[in-house]
This record gives sequence, C-alpha cells and structure tokens, in this order.
Amino acid sequence: MVLDALRSLWAEPRPADPPGPLPRDWVLVAVLGCWSVVEGALRQDMAPLPLLLVSALAAVAPLPWRRAHPLVAAAVAFGTLTALDVVRILTGTNGALPSSVSATLVLTYALFRWGSGRGAAGGLGLILVWLPITTVADPTSLAETVAAYGFFLFAAALGAAARYRERVRLRDIDEAKAREREQLARELHDTVAHHVSGIAIQAQAGRAVAASHPERALAALVTIEDAATHTLAELRAIVGVLRASQDTEFAPQPGMLDVGQLATDGPAPPCVEVTLAGELDDLSPAVGSTIYRLAQESITNARRHASHATQVTVAVTGDADQIRLTVDDDGSSGAVSRAPDGYGLVGMRERAALLGGTFHAGPTAGRGWRVEAVLPRNGTPR
Repeated sequence: MVLDALRSLWAEPRPADPPGPLPRDWVLVAVLGCWSVVEGALRQDMAPLPLLLVSALAAVAPLPWRRAHPLVAAAVAFGTLTALDVVRILTGTNGALPSSVSATLVLTYALFRWGSGRGAAGGLGLILVWLPITTVADPTSLAETVAAYGFFLFAAALGAAARYRERVRLRDIDEAKAREREQLARELHDTVAHHVSGIAIQAQAGRAVAASHPERALAALVTIEDAATHTLAELRAIVGVLRASQDTEFAPQPGMLDVGQLATDGPAPPCVEVTLAGELDDLSPAVGSTIYRLAQESITNARRHASHATQVTVAVTGDADQIRLTVDDDGSSGAVSRAPDGYGLVGMRERAALLGGTFHAGPTAGRGWRVEAVLPRNGTPR
C-alpha cells in the first residue's frame, strides 16, 4: 500500500496551466529586496556585502516564476544558497544572511503546489541537502534547527494540501456538470417521447380516416410534419448541450483503424505490439471508438503502473457476433492496484457495459496484468 502511494506520488503530473508572473509577485520581490538593503545597512552582525547580495538575489529573484517553473526556481535558489554556505564554511566567514532568505519557504510551498511528483521529490532533496549545510555555516541551537526543518516540511505539506483541495474542487465541478447533463438527458427523453407519442397517435388517426375523409388525413400529415420538425430541433439543441465542452475536438473520433497506431517500438520501454485479426469491418462507430479508448487507456496504465514492464501486447479479434480486446503486459505482479488518472478501471467497465459488453482487469496467473473486453459488433446499448 505504501509503495503504491509513493509510486502514485512519483508519477503525479504537474497541474495544468499554471499562472506565470503576477503583479503581486513583483511587489513581493521589491519589498524583500528593499528589506534586504535596509537590513544590511542597519545590522552589524551580517555577512559580507557580496554574500548578502547574492543570497538575497538567489532567494528573491526566482519568486515570480515559482508557479510556471517550480523545480527550476527551487534549484536556482537552494543550489546558490548551498554554494554560498559551502564558501562560508571553507573560508570561515561569520555573519548572518538576510531575512529575505526565508522566501525559500514560498518556493518550497510552490514546489509541492505546482510541481510534478518527480520535481517535488528532486526539490525536496535539494532542500534536505541545504538545511544541514546552512546549520554548519550559521550554527544554531538544536531547537532552532528542529524549527527550521519543521517550517520547510510544513510549507511542503501546505502546498500538497492546497494542490489536493484544488483537485477536489475541480472534481466537484465536473460532477456538477455531469449531474446537469444527466438531467438534460432525462429532459431529452421526456420531450422526444411526448412528441413521438403525438406523432404515433396522429398517424393512427390519419390512417383511420384516410378512406372516408381524405382532407382530415392530410391535416394529420401536416400535424405529423410539424411535430417531427419540432422533435428534431429539440433533439439537436439538447444533444448539442450534452456534447458541449471547453475542449471539444472537431477532428473525427478514433476508431478501429486507429488501434494499429498505438504500436510503438522506441527505445523507452515498454514496447507496444498490436495485432488485429478476424472480421473487423462494418463495425458500429461506437464499438470502434470504445475499442480504441480501452486499448489506449490500458497502455497508459501499463506505462504508469506496471513496474519493470518491457512489453505490452494488444490483440483485437472479431467474428460475426462480437469483438474481443486483450491487453497484456509483463510488469511486476506485485503492483495489484492500477488506478489510472483518467476514467479508470471503473470508467472502462462502464463504457463496455453501456454497449452491452463485458470487461475484466486483473493480474495474470504468472507475471503481469491483463485487460479483456468483449463487445457486440452492433454495440447494442443496455
């Protein structure tokens, strides 16, 4: 469980669209810079002026870019401060660094708020290298040393908590949108059912009076035409709302012909091999798209969660009644839980079930993980 959590944190991607430098960042830089100048002029126990200037610049200058480039900002700040402290130790230089060095706490927060899992781990390593060196360069009591470690760990935890809270907020927004679309789908059903019932009644009435009262049958046809026109208009409007999203793509949706493009043979493992066999023509577009999405998600899961995987095999076979997808990898069997960042195993199972198919995923008897889905050719919804 712990290893899975650490592996998940390591593979954590960066948040999308981090903001760049903001006006308040430049205000913060100006305030800290001015404070460093005043502090260096008034205090007598400070380090030599060149060290003061370089340390203040290293801690303050990266602040505006801490969101867009958190690891780079942390590397510049902590790397420079580590080098300065090493110089202080080797030369025996005494004196305190400016208080603006505490801006590194802001960089630590940003590292865990805006950085990737690997970036946060790398930045934390730089911090843990710098902290003992700076305590040697500027000797402090045990309590002060523990407090320093506590401050930086608290800043890191606060950044991770803010990141999690934002993720929960975005998830709640998505769920609210999904509930709204579900409500619209119900309205679509009620509206269309009402109009179609009216069309059926008018058609039956027109058929009954067609022989004796042709004019009344013609009036029924006009009513049917109007009702059908309104039904199509409402259907297009509501379906358009259901399909609307900020990241709508106008390119054709991928299908069965695109599954072969998932194959890779590059230097970075795992290698992906795709095999297509059987009757794969004249499939329902929904079935072809679902097969592609399931294969794509399974490959992504193998790359993210299959430890030491070198090979992923994708096999698609078709017959007169159904299409079978099998995805196998040779990753370590110790990784039992493979919850992807996208719609996940639950979403994959739901997607297959909506088309009247079955889905199964789990470790194999030997080594690796298998995903298997079977869909009817016509994709009959349940």
